Amino acid sequence: MQNQIRILSTKKLLSNQKQFLLNANFNLIEADFIKTENKPFELKDSNDNLIFTSQNAVHSLFENAKELLPKLREKNVFCVGLKTKALLEENGFNVIVYTGYAADLAEIIALIYAKESFTFFSGNLRRDTLPSFLKEANIKFNEIEVYETHLTPQKINAPVDGILFFSPSAVESYLKDNKIKKEICFCIGNTTAEALEKTTRNIIIANQPTVENTIIQCINEFK
Repeated sequence: MQNQIRILSTKKLLSNQKQFLLNANFNLIEADFIKTENKPFELKDSNDNLIFTSQNAVHSLFENAKELLPKLREKNVFCVGLKTKALLEENGFNVIVYTGYAADLAEIIALIYAKESFTFFSGNLRRDTLPSFLKEANIKFNEIEVYETHLTPQKINAPVDGILFFSPSAVESYLKDNKIKKEICFCIGNTTAEALEKTTRNIIIANQPTVENTIIQCINEFK
């Protein structure tokens, strides 16, 4: 009998996401290697357009700026991620541009919307990609930190065949207490993969930056 494939997910999956792996007869280990926390903030001044690069920022806005939401809904929104877009639109926001990656969003803004002004809702561990690009392009923007990401490293003693990574922060957290040897690392996107490049060459990147597609890549690889 063939040994069962064992997969580690560096975040706890939703039941429907988990089912993909269970249906493939994989053994699944789950652990949250990061946790996010909404952060109180003051929004004294927001520009004409809003930028979100994660669902966490959107959730924090809903929690901490309820009284400002009617006015903010009048502004156009630029965002990263299909699920971020869906969350915003479900709550009455007008998303006019969305991309899979922050670098692509920055490029579109610089090419087409350079004369506009932006407010970027970010987290404490955000990458420099977007703000650096906007500064270099002399685009008017301000940034408000609305959530914090904390690393929650933990030792995984069971051997695994593959590891699912969904953020550079999770990679950093995992490597604090664990080493990567022959395991295949499945990454949600390029920035997550870049965080692993000095550690391993066994990297497979999702075709689309979603949890589901990362899981599908994993199943396809082992099946």
